[in-house]
Amino acid sequence: MKKNLRVFVPLTMACSLFASSATCFAADAAPVSKSKIQHVLLISVDGLHQLDLDNFVKNNPNSTLASLSQHGITYNHAVGTKPSDSFPGLLALVTGGTPNSTGVFYDDSYDRRLLPPVASKSGDKPGTEIVYDESIDKDSNAIDGGGKIDPDVLPRDPVTKQPVYPHQFLRVNTVFEALKAAGKYTAWSDKHLAYDLVNGPSGKGVDDLYTPEIAANGDATKSIQTTKDYDDLKVTAILNEIDGKNHAGTAAASVPALFGMNFQAVSVAQKLPGNGYKDASGTVSAGLADALDHTDKSLGKMISELKKMNLFDSTEIIITAKHGQSPIDPAKTKIVDKKLIIDGVSDDLIAQMTTDDVALIWLTDSSKTDSVVAAIAKNKDKASIKDIYSYNISGPKWPFNNPATDSRVPDIVIQPNDGVIYTKPGKKIAEHGGFSDDDNQVALLVSYAGIGQARHIDDPVTTTQVAPTIMKLLGVEPGNLQAIKQEHTQPLPEAMAASSGFKFKKDGNEVDSSNLVSVSMISGHTVLSADELAKLLGASIDWADANTLTLTMNGTKVQFTADSNEAFVNGIAKTLDVGASNKDGVTLLPLRFVAELFGKKVGWSWADGIRVITID
Repeated sequence: MKKNLRVFVPLTMACSLFASSATCFAADAAPVSKSKIQHVLLISVDGLHQLDLDNFVKNNPNSTLASLSQHGITYNHAVGTKPSDSFPGLLALVTGGTPNSTGVFYDDSYDRRLLPPVASKSGDKPGTEIVYDESIDKDSNAIDGGGKIDPDVLPRDPVTKQPVYPHQFLRVNTVFEALKAAGKYTAWSDKHLAYDLVNGPSGKGVDDLYTPEIAANGDATKSIQTTKDYDDLKVTAILNEIDGKNHAGTAAASVPALFGMNFQAVSVAQKLPGNGYKDASGTVSAGLADALDHTDKSLGKMISELKKMNLFDSTEIIITAKHGQSPIDPAKTKIVDKKLIIDGVSDDLIAQMTTDDVALIWLTDSSKTDSVVAAIAKNKDKASIKDIYSYNISGPKWPFNNPATDSRVPDIVIQPNDGVIYTKPGKKIAEHGGFSDDDNQVALLVSYAGIGQARHIDDPVTTTQVAPTIMKLLGVEPGNLQAIKQEHTQPLPEAMAASSGFKFKKDGNEVDSSNLVSVSMISGHTVLSADELAKLLGASIDWADANTLTLTMNGTKVQFTADSNEAFVNGIAKTLDVGASNKDGVTLLPLRFVAELFGKKVGWSWADGIRVITID
């Protein structure tokens, strides 16, 4: 008897067959995929560690994040940028570059070349602090920041003497610019007007940029509840964009090819005294649990709206974080006065010192770097310093360009002991910006409806790899991003597998792929329904019951049972990496295994970004 139940069979792709995923995808970086994906929703849950994601999914199996994980690729060892500040963290995602190419180290940094703001009344001597936060708003207490950035508080170009806006400060283009140049519509939502930064050097990369000021109305980050309320503004913007409107919902607009937002509540809950974590295992406080649950429900609203608008099956969802937060273990938290770092160093040698759970130091005279390092070394114990880095003394451990040739690179970087925060007592219990594992080990989940089964990648990856992945998913050459060219950033391994198109050739002749509607991927294996596979191979099918079937060809019989990794070949049991499984009432099986069992040779290759599977 024949049931209304179809079988899918997997073909292991080249990453599984011939090489590690990292090696394979480096080789596959060139083709631009003709993907099934029409939209990418990029979400930064600021502060979210991979540990947080793992724990939440485990403890909340019916949550949105758990559902997305079931149809997603989780990167177990993703790391963010150094420094782990929001600015370089976001730019990693949308440029594919580190501060070495973007030129952006922090939202509060220094440039030896630029001139001070007009408002500072400091004249035209080169060298100025660069601050791109709420302080550059015309009115930081208004939700719209007063409607514009105040040019008088911006650094100035040394040649034109004109203000340098955040987007002009960035040295490389963004995915928003590259996608717009390809005729695609884009949108983004973030926490300050200063996130004009993502527009890129053109100033026009994002078609619909929404930047409600988080510091407005007395600062939303004063409590978890007010931060959740603030996040809701941006969630509403995303829902409007899914519905084919602008972020405000006041006018019709294209559904963006790339859109997204940052969530702030988790980061605030990690930092506010009385909240955060209970132990080193990442057990969350009531406040942090509430922030995670609210964020998950907000993601659920987006997923529901995508499904309502019939966009879910054509949207890839990337959930990650600009940065982590340190420490997770509350026993490690230690508040230290930042002045202790430079005790004994002459004040006139310090041009700028930016501190959080890191210290970046720019000197007025870089030739004195070694002597300043020696002076700071005497303060290691009282300032709780773990490592001191400089270009001259650190050698290959120095992660940045030469400060003698790059006007934005700090002269000295201080990494304190784990858990140390350079701030005032009682203000916060965690922070980010530094180089510690808790700062840099971030969540990274790529989810798509076409991914048939949860997949975990143990290979180390970086958040810079998100940018070329987005470009490939949307069919635009990743090399159009300048940072990718400079840093040779590769797409995330396996992120393209479920969304790329397929083409089949049998005995040298192209097969009408319109009849192969079930083609999908499970754990790196290609699968398609038994009816379609049987027709493709010329095999017969016999259904013993709703869950058991036998394929027969050339005297060989193979029996499968749904949700079992065991198959019986002429009565002999075989254990498979991917056996029969059932998805939405459809049974799935492995293509390569069956085809080769029936004497076929199976291969694959890329052709114009589409995987061509050959069966001979």
